Parts: sequence; C-alpha cells; structure tokens
Amino acid sequence: MDDLDLRLVHAFTVVAEHLHFGRAAEELHLAQPALSRQIRRLEDQLGVRLFARDTRGTSLTEAGAAFLPAAREALGAARAARAAARRAVGPARIVVGHTGAPFVTAAVRALREECPDADVRTLHLDWRGPRLALLEHRVDVAVARLPFAADGLELRRLYDEPRVLLVPRGHRLSDRASVRLADFANEPIARLADPDPTYAAFWRVEPRPGGGPAPTGPVVETPEDRLEVVAGGGAVALAGAAVTIGPLRPDLAAIPVTDIDPVPVVLANRAGERRELVATFARIAGTHLRPPETDSSHSGSQRGEM
Repeated sequence: MDDLDLRLVHAFTVVAEHLHFGRAAEELHLAQPALSRQIRRLEDQLGVRLFARDTRGTSLTEAGAAFLPAAREALGAARAARAAARRAVGPARIVVGHTGAPFVTAAVRALREECPDADVRTLHLDWRGPRLALLEHRVDVAVARLPFAADGLELRRLYDEPRVLLVPRGHRLSDRASVRLADFANEPIARLADPDPTYAAFWRVEPRPGGGPAPTGPVVETPEDRLEVVAGGGAVALAGAAVTIGPLRPDLAAIPVTDIDPVPVVLANRAGERRELVATFARIAGTHLRPPETDSSHSGSQRGEM
C-alpha cells in the first residue's frame, strides 16, 4: 500500500460508509463523476473491483469488504503521523504586536476560533517599536499606525483612521462639532522627544500650507504626558479617532479635523514571511479590523459650528 494515494483511499472509505456515490460526493465536496473516477483509479491500482453497482444500489464487493479495515487503519496511521510531527515542533504560534489603539481584539478572537490549536499571543508595543519588534522576532505581525520605518517589512493597508484635535475643556474650540487646520493654525502643538522626523511632521502637520512649521509646543516624553500638557492648557495635539472609544479624560475634548489626511492603519510583517498562520491572520485582519466608531459624547457639543 506504500504506492497508494491516501486521498483515493479516503474517498473509498466515505463511499463505503454511505454506499451511495451521490451522498459521498456531497460530503467530499466533489462532483459525482470526479468521485467515480477516483474510485476507478484506486481499483486500477489494486487490481480489484471494490464496489458493485446495480439497480438495487451500491454495495461492497468481497475485495472491498476486505480492503475497508486496512484502508481505515492506513488513514488512522497517517493522521497519527501528522500529529506526531506537529507535536515534535510544538503548537503553531503567532505573536500579534499592537500599539494600543488601533485595537486588534476582533481579529485575534477570530484567529483563535479559526485555529483553535494555535498559540495566539498579543504584545503591546511602544509607538516607536513595530519595526524593531518584528526584526527582532519578538512579534510575527504588528498592527500599527503609519508613519514608521518599514525597511525589511511588508505592509498591508487595513483602513484609514480619521484624526481629531485634542484641546482642554473650556478651550475656544472645545464645543465645536468639527474644525479645520486653519482654526488651530496658531496653536502650539505638543512635541514628542526625539521622534522620527517623518512621524513628527505627520502629527504636527508640517510643513503647513504656507510652507512653514507648526508653532512650537512643549516637549513631552510619552503620548500620556502629551495628554497632561493638553489638559493643562500648554498646547493642543492631534490624535487618531480611536482615542474617543471609551472614556476620554473629562478635562479633554476631541474634535474631528475635516481637512487633514487620515492615519493609515497597516498590518506589518517581516519581508518574505511565508508562515501559514501569518497569512491567515492577515486575511482575518482585512475583514475584522475597521475604522473606529467614535463616541461623539467625547467631542464637541454637536452644535454644528464650523
């Protein structure tokens, strides 16, 4: 039996179970003529007829009845061999990196449901960290906002996230339903310490339409420090709209900005990555990760002011 195609053997056992080619073909997701050809090919390899078909239906021949236990044993041995090989290398494992918001929960949950035997983990990354975490193999994929350095990586764009302006409550713009860049053109923008120049330019919207820089604001170490500076009235800041999902600090308002580019949210993995679990997560992320549905209660008063 070492020269037998196990797919043909499996087809034989399904027909033997149903003793009906139509029902067996349906279970195997095959057209009935294709299934009949597979059985004939197996019979040719064995040199015997396995089924008798007449007006009363389908039945096993004497040879077919003798072959059936050995066929089931061969299929069971093949399954055991596959399982042993997989146990030898441990369970399939993937680490999904994320930068907080955007959120990866829906895609991670769907991956666990589709691949219940896989070891699926998540790792929160600093806003500077997606590329390094991937190249150091601390994560296998990362869901993050651009811009970040992408050499050595492959990127898939998932969606575009609108940007909002963060201002303290009581600010002259805090009750607006939306704003344009011109509305806060003279406001100082908080700056992260030692940022990537491309990252800094994107979040400060530089150069401005007239070609100049944004007004200089306080330097902060982390995004959390930036919120403290904004709440204290020292600057304003731009953020992704996901900041309005869930409770926003009560001393802050988040106002949609209508005339600047949104934030591209991407899935990143190492260039040349061909692991099946990574491809599966990429497919799932493309269908399960969507732009945030923002909570308007965290933004302006919705009076329609522009």
